[in-house]
Amino acid sequence: MTERQMILVKNSWKLFRKIEPKFIGEVFYGRLFQQLPSLRAMFKGDMSAQYGKLVDMLSLVISRLDKPETVNEEIRQLAIRHVEYGVRPAHYKLVGDALLWTMQKGLGTDWTDETAEAWITCYAMLSDTMIKAAAGIGKG
Repeated sequence: MTERQMILVKNSWKLFRKIEPKFIGEVFYGRLFQQLPSLRAMFKGDMSAQYGKLVDMLSLVISRLDKPETVNEEIRQLAIRHVEYGVRPAHYKLVGDALLWTMQKGLGTDWTDETAEAWITCYAMLSDTMIKAAAGIGKG
């Protein structure tokens, strides 16, 4: 990521965080389950806690964009948990699409083409790290 992209992601996240996590979660997961209804079975019970986990993890990653090595262990652990939940590499694209769609809806006119590109780059870094970590489970 470029310095400019990091700034765009951090600034847009600050704006986005002003939105109630419950609303963010409902929009994000609603879109995700619309794209692939079978994913709904991975989530048991009340989704309120899941909404907070989504926002908290993104906040952690975004706060450390300039020092990704400081968050790699958390990302690796998250990837391991997701494998246990049944997440496959193909799911990450759907999650990214739902995230970008949710960001666009939440930010409205503050969502620009440049901001979108920054988020695409950011999510690609995150998902690539998780996919590689998941692929390494059980290896040496």
